[in-house]
Amino acid sequence: MPRSTVARINLEALRYNFRVAQARAGTAQAMAVVKADGYGHGIRSVAKALASQASKFAVACLEEALEIRAAGLDQPVVMLQGVHSPQDLDVCRQQGFEPVLHNRAQLEWLTAASAPLFWLKVNTGMNRLGFRPDDLSLVLGELESAGCRIPVQGFVTHFACADDTTSPMTVEQTRIFERATAAWPELMRSVGNSAAHFLPGQPLYDWSRPGIMLYGASPVIGTTAKELGLRPVMTLEAPLITTRVVGPGESIGYGSSWVADTETRMGMVAVGYGDGYPRHAGTGTPAAVRGQRIRLLGRVSMDMLAVDLSQVPEAKEGDRVELWGEQVSVDEVASCAGTIGYELLTGVTARVPRVCQ
Repeated sequence: MPRSTVARINLEALRYNFRVAQARAGTAQAMAVVKADGYGHGIRSVAKALASQASKFAVACLEEALEIRAAGLDQPVVMLQGVHSPQDLDVCRQQGFEPVLHNRAQLEWLTAASAPLFWLKVNTGMNRLGFRPDDLSLVLGELESAGCRIPVQGFVTHFACADDTTSPMTVEQTRIFERATAAWPELMRSVGNSAAHFLPGQPLYDWSRPGIMLYGASPVIGTTAKELGLRPVMTLEAPLITTRVVGPGESIGYGSSWVADTETRMGMVAVGYGDGYPRHAGTGTPAAVRGQRIRLLGRVSMDMLAVDLSQVPEAKEGDRVELWGEQVSVDEVASCAGTIGYELLTGVTARVPRVCQ
């Protein structure tokens, strides 16, 4: 019998969060971002669950887009990282994928015969991908001369600091984007990541791109997902596999990093960094059992971690421990581990079954 460590995926919560995103997008349409295996939730399950609500999906790369087709869905799929070879463009045209093109090499691969519908990335200050604003006229002129003007869907940019409501950079990037694209009002525009949905007065233009908010983690610094009206989608659970009492002066786990100062009832949980639980989540990181919050003790091992059961004396072997989910947010755990919820959700490994509910 396999161990009962599992990631439970609440598909109704996922659909609810998408409705929140669409409502906050106003007149823009929301394309569901399902890259990185649906942020660790399972791309096929996530896409199928959202198929009745999302008229367009977004992924990072071609292999992810093909997963959506393998799920039997025919919505257009935006490929945010574009293509990596000329042959990819033929696949995009045949499959209805819309790559975001961001450099000269990708443009040179285009021909009138092979060009799919595509977007152009505008570098408004994040300086990862995209054409500089002053280059757009030249780029559009070259495309028109090559016979590829018609397939251009529109322009995309990405915000660097939308998660920080005190940063002036999002306003500046929006100003740059509007000025850069003003000469082509007939083309669509897309700027809005999850955080941008929560910025008062932020224009989202034609298409927004909600990602992490769909999965119930917060995209805004200093604000919880619950405060934003979002519901957790993944609950990571694992069983208690033993309990014991340690006395004063006794330690637990590698490095003896936690030492009891009083008699302490503790338990071992069948989950560790081999499952994607963060190794750097140390003593004090919250978890929950039998509806009560508890804390981790000592270092996380590859396959196990220790918890303090002092406040839950009735807890016993076989009880299910929530590592994150309804009672403990993934963002709380991430904060204790010095990272972000995105990394934890996408990092849950393949040996943890996803069970959709």
